[in-house]
Amino acid sequence: MAHQVLARVSHIRALPRTTGPLSRVRADFHRTGVKFKHIFTLGSLQLGGKPATSPVRGHINAALRVDSFSTTATAKAFWRSSQAKGSSSPRANRGWLGKLALGAALGVSTVALVQSLHTGVITAMALKINLDSAQGDWKETKEFLLSLSVKDRRPYYRTSSSVPLDEIPVWAPTAGGSEPSSYQRNEKLDQKISVYTGDITMLEIDAIVNAANKTLLGGGGVDGAIHRAAGPILKQECASLHGCETGEAKITCGYGLPAKYVIHTVGPIAHEGVGEEERRALRSCYKNSLQTATENAARSVAFPCISTGIYGYPSEQAVHEVLATVREYLDAHHDKLDRVIFCVFLPKDKELYLQNLPLYYPAEATIKSKL
Repeated sequence: MAHQVLARVSHIRALPRTTGPLSRVRADFHRTGVKFKHIFTLGSLQLGGKPATSPVRGHINAALRVDSFSTTATAKAFWRSSQAKGSSSPRANRGWLGKLALGAALGVSTVALVQSLHTGVITAMALKINLDSAQGDWKETKEFLLSLSVKDRRPYYRTSSSVPLDEIPVWAPTAGGSEPSSYQRNEKLDQKISVYTGDITMLEIDAIVNAANKTLLGGGGVDGAIHRAAGPILKQECASLHGCETGEAKITCGYGLPAKYVIHTVGPIAHEGVGEEERRALRSCYKNSLQTATENAARSVAFPCISTGIYGYPSEQAVHEVLATVREYLDAHHDKLDRVIFCVFLPKDKELYLQNLPLYYPAEATIKSKL
């Protein structure tokens, strides 16, 4: 394959040096060919001089297995996408034309080439990703990771294992339950709630929520665990957000986490007791986090128990604010979320959720309580 790449590039370079579109395409071939020369070396397929046994191998092998794709169809699809992104300048279009032509000349993986070039990230970018270091460019790293499928992102997880969504049991109300509830039965919310006991950093879902402090730069408890699992580059992006006020929510990439995104929210401090201000702030944490998730097309989101640890909010009171807020949001936006997961750690918290969920998600229509 390496010989074929270099042979094709050499052939393009040998084309007559004319003016007009052909010379521009040849120039683009030359520039793109240099990139491929650095990626492929003669002999066995290697990446940057290293045997293709790294996580990047999956990207290369997958690209090589892509069936031959119509260059015309690819060009048309890419042209429409480029126009949508505003890439309408002649100079930009000539550059993409040359890169598309190179894919056609190689005869393989045109689709993968277009996808990687379109996002501005070629496969070689993977060689620069080091989630154990704080020295990388978080913007480039984020763009690269978010461009990957779940399968292709797995080699970059920094956790010892991961728990996919389909392994997280769905909670369902007991049929025939008769406990009075102020909420009516809503069948559209079936299969959308889970109570999970375990480490939130292991969940392979669209977004996990971080019970952060106002600096967003890491701390103890869940906050510290998420930062450790994601890696030091998470702190770089968090620093760019310039903090977060109580009740607000801000989103970042998940980096080394199995979760694609981390939604950071700051809960209320309730050491002096719970008043209307604290209740309103806790509700805002959950509502704003859910809204942030849906705005970023995250269809599965997991919450820790926000503010019930060192912030002193009593769990027995928090659970009702949480369940009411989530129920009301799902009633209005059930089509935008597939699963909301309440991730608990203490047996007491698990029991509180299981005991109170039927009040907010009844098994059947009930008469409204007068209480």
